[in-house]
Formats: sequence, C-alpha cells, structure tokens
Amino acid sequence: MNAPLPCPCGLPHSYEVCCGRYISDNIPAPTAEALMRSRYTAYTLAQEPYLLATWHPSTRPAVLDLGTKPQPKWLGLQVKHRQQTDDSHAEVEFIARYKIGGRAYRLHETSRFVREEGQWYYLNGDIKES
Repeated sequence: MNAPLPCPCGLPHSYEVCCGRYISDNIPAPTAEALMRSRYTAYTLAQEPYLLATWHPSTRPAVLDLGTKPQPKWLGLQVKHRQQTDDSHAEVEFIARYKIGGRAYRLHETSRFVREEGQWYYLNGDIKES
C-alpha cells in the first residue's frame, strides 16, 4: 500500500488531512496561517480556482495565468511569524522557495488576511527584499 503524499505546506501531515481538505473539500481554513499554507499548496498544484476564491474581492486579480511558462518548481515553505491583530485581521510572514529554469529564488512576504462571515481571505502583502 502506498503511503499518503506529504502536504506541500511543510506540516507533517498528509495532503488529504492538511491543506487538501480546504482546497478539495471547500472547508474554510480556520486560521489565517492555515489559509496561507493552503494557498502555498494551491500554488504548488496550480489550483487557480482555489487561489482566486480565497483572494479578497477588493484586491483579487481577474486571472493568475498559472499555466504560463516558465512554471516555478516550488521547493518549500517556512512560516516565520504569525499574528492575529483582532478577530478579523491577521498577518503571516513566510519564505517560499522555488526554482525557475534551474535558478533558485526566495519569496519573503508578510501577507495580510481578513475574515468575513467566518471565512479568511488573502488581502495583500509586502514583499521583503532578501
């Protein structure tokens, strides 16, 4: 029997019990960090519908064009800091590593999230220069 695939977000759980339940089963992420991890996982799997659905309408792009070449190979996620500022606002600082064409990159961002009607949404973020 095959072992379950680990979740791309880096937590020691299978995809199905970690981010898969949010992406595939439409269960709202309970925290901003869980949403951020599931969004990273969605990027690794090119799940554009999920990314757009969890992006706040006030800042959501019309499309993401995740199929555009060259496509990144996502290598890992590290959550540096998380902070819930009140019942409906939170920030998560993370570093996502990826490669494009053999060259390695790091995306270091502090993302802002808002919760409306019980669901967290990605609002926007500030990219930090490394």
